[in-house]
Amino acid sequence: MFLLSGLTLLAITYLLVRYTTAHIQITTTPTGPHGTQSGLPGGALGPAPTRASSSVASQLHHTYLRQLLVESGVALAIMAVVSMWLGWLVAGRVLHPLRTITATAQRISQENLHERLDLPGPRDELKDLGDTIDRLLARLETAFEAQRRFVANASHELRTPLAMMRTSLDVAEGKPQPIPREVTVLAGKLREGLDQADRLIESFLTLARAGQGTPAKDATVSLTDLAAAALAARERRAADLGVRIDHTLAPVEVTGNPTLLRRLIDNILDNALRYNHPGGYVHVDCRVDSCGSGNPTARLVVENTGPLLHDADVRHLGQPFRRPAADRTTTGSVGLGLSIVAAITATHNGTLRLTARPQGGLRAAIDLPSATPARASKNPR
Repeated sequence: MFLLSGLTLLAITYLLVRYTTAHIQITTTPTGPHGTQSGLPGGALGPAPTRASSSVASQLHHTYLRQLLVESGVALAIMAVVSMWLGWLVAGRVLHPLRTITATAQRISQENLHERLDLPGPRDELKDLGDTIDRLLARLETAFEAQRRFVANASHELRTPLAMMRTSLDVAEGKPQPIPREVTVLAGKLREGLDQADRLIESFLTLARAGQGTPAKDATVSLTDLAAAALAARERRAADLGVRIDHTLAPVEVTGNPTLLRRLIDNILDNALRYNHPGGYVHVDCRVDSCGSGNPTARLVVENTGPLLHDADVRHLGQPFRRPAADRTTTGSVGLGLSIVAAITATHNGTLRLTARPQGGLRAAIDLPSATPARASKNPR
């Protein structure tokens, strides 16, 4: 816009100067019919200029116009550079609040909704935009906190009637008189339902704790030790199911909540065993990757055989109560295992990637910020 305005101004100035100087030349140099200057009586100022002097004046006129055009163009070029520099500075100062808004909005998630833009400066459109986003974040924080409190409180309240129902079953089955077989079968079904309800409530509580985050309990945790303990606890179950377990465990440490990280590993291993088949296997790989960025990443990969899955179904497995197909509906599953894994991973600033294996089964890769440098992995056992 500055260049267009400058070019227009230069063209107008050039045309005005050209017209003015041409008019002065016409009124002062031409001669009359008797060899005297036009408009002067009797040649009082002497003889009229010759044709040669008129040609010199015309050349001087064109030279003057050309010099005016060149000098004006140089001045316009200098001012264009200066205006671009000034425009860059002004635009940077004007757009700085927008960069702050963008960076903060990208950084804020459900784990740090307490952060605010808090833009400084006078009241203007950008300040109003920042304040509007701050009020939106405040409403989102209130809604998330209310949801978490409701889930946690409801889960705690449901434990009491479930405990009373379990106690009533124990009392009924503990009576000395013979208990009819139908009552025993009914009591077994009720206990199975109560066990599943207990698992569901415990899962709700874990989701609530993962959503709230517990930074006060964060510590340096050995992910390798947690994985080894979880694998040792499931050896008998894997043998009963006819599933082989092998692992590659390198020393890996992360910073986080030990209870939540233990639950993360337990859930992902239970999922790998539950949705498997006799003769299958579960492979666990725990190592540190530098990822080429200099920041080490703790990577836990659990890969298992099982039924053939579709990528469209796998993308939704991290959501609560989502099962990809009817053949993955297993007794005792409440549909919250992988959603808890996803929530705990997000709480620890990590990522969860679920991939369907072409041969059947699932591959789950968890990346967490590592507290140890990258090292070579041990040989698989």
